[in-house]
Amino acid sequence: MNISGCRLRNAFLYICIVFFISACSSDESSLHRARLVTLGTLVDISTWGVDHDTAEQAITDVESVLNDIHHTWHAWQPSMLSQINKHLAAGQPAKVAPDNMKLIRQASHLAAASDQLFNPAIGNLIGLWGFHHDDRPQGPPPEPSAINSLLADAPSMNDLIISGTSLKSTNPAVQLDFGGFAKGYAVDKAITLLHSRGITNAIVNAGGDLRAIGTHGDRPWRIGIRHPRESGIIASVETAGDESVFTSGNYERFFDYQDIRYHHIIDPRTGYPAKDTLSVTVIHGDAATADAAATALFVAGPKLWPEIAAQMGITQVMLIDDKLTVYMTPAMVKRVHFEIDPQPTVVISNPS
Repeated sequence: MNISGCRLRNAFLYICIVFFISACSSDESSLHRARLVTLGTLVDISTWGVDHDTAEQAITDVESVLNDIHHTWHAWQPSMLSQINKHLAAGQPAKVAPDNMKLIRQASHLAAASDQLFNPAIGNLIGLWGFHHDDRPQGPPPEPSAINSLLADAPSMNDLIISGTSLKSTNPAVQLDFGGFAKGYAVDKAITLLHSRGITNAIVNAGGDLRAIGTHGDRPWRIGIRHPRESGIIASVETAGDESVFTSGNYERFFDYQDIRYHHIIDPRTGYPAKDTLSVTVIHGDAATADAAATALFVAGPKLWPEIAAQMGITQVMLIDDKLTVYMTPAMVKRVHFEIDPQPTVVISNPS
């Protein structure tokens, strides 16, 4: 879940863009904003219509929750997750607190729905590619023999056995990495906490991935979707009620080696970064589901994504391929406003 300083700067720029789009109200006196450094990124929290002290205390408590999630589920620094992975590698059961087991169960369910294209069990592959470090890898890519060796073990979430508070694996190659899911899980936790404090109009934006509830005064929250190849945004959407907007892109964590970009979204079928896709944006009520689905649909690519979206219950998708062709569901077409001219080629596909 951690990211480099470069990603922090990119996240800062992106969040500023998002809030620039939203900042056009005649009355900002009811808006309270705070910026946190947690989850390895910049997290912006905005509330509307609550007093300053209530907002400040809620945001302080949200920061504590997010920090706890970050330290609990960190994939390469000492954490509860690193201890779990040691037990799994040794073929030993690991004790997991009930609340933490909820995250594992939810991730397992989403992995199954995605045909394991969202596969948090491939931590060894992600580490092999150099993405288990705070700094960006420099390359070269791993040797094919090393990738093939890990692929031969075929780790998946299906290898986990959950019994009460006990977790074990039938496959010692399973190493869990919830980087494609835990941020969404954390955003959901933050929104739940805000709700518990009587805050019904808010947005929690973690490095450009967010969940928004209620409205921004007399209008909806308006969110920018980053252009995958240029600075700025390619499109915007307005949220309705309680919605999460999550994007997976090949620009988030990557390294370039001999004019080839190698990004962190690894296809568990090939062991290499997923091809043919630049970014995927998903809108869903649940942030954790949106986070996992954006990863799975990125891996699925332009041909397979409608099938996987249907299996995961996702109806609002925008996928941009490596030719800048935009694929969208009919429900997403109604939501997206392009911010570039000329507008890209759009292909409309139903989840099937």
